[in-house]
Amino acid sequence: MNALIPLIPFLPFIGFVVNGLFGKKLGKSMVGIIGSGTLLASFLLSVVCFNQVGSSGAIQQTLYNFFTVDNLSVNFGFLIDQLSVWMMLIVTGIGFLIHVYSIGYMHDDEGFHKFFAYLNLFIFSMLLLVMGDNFLMLFFGWEGVGLCSYLLIGFWYTNKEYGKAARKAFIMNRIGDLGLLLGIFLIFKIFGSLNYQEVFARISTTPLEAGVVTTICVLLFIGAMGKSAQIPLYTWLPDAMAGPTPVSALIHAATMVTAGVYLLARCNPIFTLSPEAMHLVAIVGVITCIFAAIIGLRQNDIKKILAYSTVSQLGLMFVALGMGAYTSAIFHVTTHAFFKALLFLGAGSVIHGMGGEQDIRKMGGLRKAMPVTFWVFLVGTFAISGFPFLAGFFSKDEIFAFTYAHGGMVWWGLVGFGALLTAIYMSRLLYVTFFGTFRGTHEQEHHLHESPKVMTIPLMVLAVLSVAGGFLNTPHFMHLGNEQWLANWFSAVIPINEMHLEPSTEWGLMIFTTALALAVITISYFVYGKKSNLPVADAAQTGITKLIAYKFYVDELYDFLFVRPVEKLSKIFHYYVDIQGIDGIVNGIGKGIEQLGAGFRKLQNGNIEYYLLGMVAGVFLLLLTLFV
Repeated sequence: MNALIPLIPFLPFIGFVVNGLFGKKLGKSMVGIIGSGTLLASFLLSVVCFNQVGSSGAIQQTLYNFFTVDNLSVNFGFLIDQLSVWMMLIVTGIGFLIHVYSIGYMHDDEGFHKFFAYLNLFIFSMLLLVMGDNFLMLFFGWEGVGLCSYLLIGFWYTNKEYGKAARKAFIMNRIGDLGLLLGIFLIFKIFGSLNYQEVFARISTTPLEAGVVTTICVLLFIGAMGKSAQIPLYTWLPDAMAGPTPVSALIHAATMVTAGVYLLARCNPIFTLSPEAMHLVAIVGVITCIFAAIIGLRQNDIKKILAYSTVSQLGLMFVALGMGAYTSAIFHVTTHAFFKALLFLGAGSVIHGMGGEQDIRKMGGLRKAMPVTFWVFLVGTFAISGFPFLAGFFSKDEIFAFTYAHGGMVWWGLVGFGALLTAIYMSRLLYVTFFGTFRGTHEQEHHLHESPKVMTIPLMVLAVLSVAGGFLNTPHFMHLGNEQWLANWFSAVIPINEMHLEPSTEWGLMIFTTALALAVITISYFVYGKKSNLPVADAAQTGITKLIAYKFYVDELYDFLFVRPVEKLSKIFHYYVDIQGIDGIVNGIGKGIEQLGAGFRKLQNGNIEYYLLGMVAGVFLLLLTLFV
């Protein structure tokens, strides 16, 4: 089996090369088969790895030595343990479904082969990130997914706004990446290695100052803040909706944004040594969770509502990480991958049926024309809202219980408030889009149709996962026969969550939060489903609702503080340094030589008298130098 491990990341890379170089000649059907087939093979090999890790433990494989400089030796190697193989299953499994869906969604796009090449490269980069056995390989994958996000967000690059969104994502992630890189440098400085196992083994034998450990953790967290869109580096993710919808699903569910959560879970031995850093992670997470959820309440673009939902859910995951509930965070990463991929692809199905329309105010009544999309979208909405026994119900409840046990009532109330807001804006999205009467144009209504099976079948699979996914880690007190399976699976690399709550307390917390979620879903039905209470135009809103609709003007603030000053500074440098300075010197020298040549050219006019005069003048000067 070890010989086949390198194929898991490199099969998608082969798909990238083949489709990128020969895709136009192969035709769309073959491009889709190659792009999806290589990923299916990677998924099946990941399943084999999963079984081997379960029976024999972690697999360590070194392919070759990257470089050796002094006492730094870095290998190109893989560490397939309980955490990495779980992430491999998510990346390849969800990624495969998104690839299949893309065959139908992108069928009429001229850049079909290029799109699949980029998707395959995205998966390759994410697999390097989670499979690598050292921080340098993680960083290579980290930068690879950043590059691919730029290529895919700006895939329709002829639209200038989409190009700006791609640049925004790329630049904001570079801020976080600098923090990650500095953290990696400091890890090597302190521990003398970049290999995970060596670094974690030396923690107990290396003299460590609390300030140094906290600095490492904060720097790593800055990297996670950029990649996983935490305040203040979150604004790129909603704008990433400029890319095709399958890209949004891939970024939000299976790759990229999960990288920050993986990083902190992987580095749990370091973070556990710094309560201050973990407290910072929890604070940033809860602020992000609530702030993004509030913004989601007044968004009307179907994809941006889901984007702010992702930011909010990521905040919830970081709350879990900050509380030390690493398994709970990965559990929610897993269930979130199921229902968020479902919701984004469901939104893509709606957009596909509506001819590109994304404003939910111009939809309505779609459940009749698109029944499959409606039912799977309903499952995704209920799952993320915490509907009983769906995937999000179990993973959220675990985070709530752990937060209550380790943070107290205040922290539990904050994360519960964020979850309540989630149920509100997701119910609003569901009912405004699929209930009431159709509000689009006559042409849209005429062409309204259900998506083809190549798109709806992946949706059905994700719907099943969104229903059953929560049973991976059911709580002890419910006695459902699968208690804490996921926690036991991760126990070799992640400490098991210790909550020490009475079953009656856990039951009470669960019943209370569930009742609130059900009440919100029901009330929202009567407000938006029955009465068709449509969201008003952004310009017509006032006060706090307008502030929320315009996302608290954070983008405008960043534009004022950073973008405009840089643009003005660049114009100053362009004029005074480039045009007046460098160009002025170069052009001045050229003009001087040109004028000098023009002067000498007058002497070469073919008039013999001028030539004789020049000769006499030359002889006179020679004689003058001899006798003076």
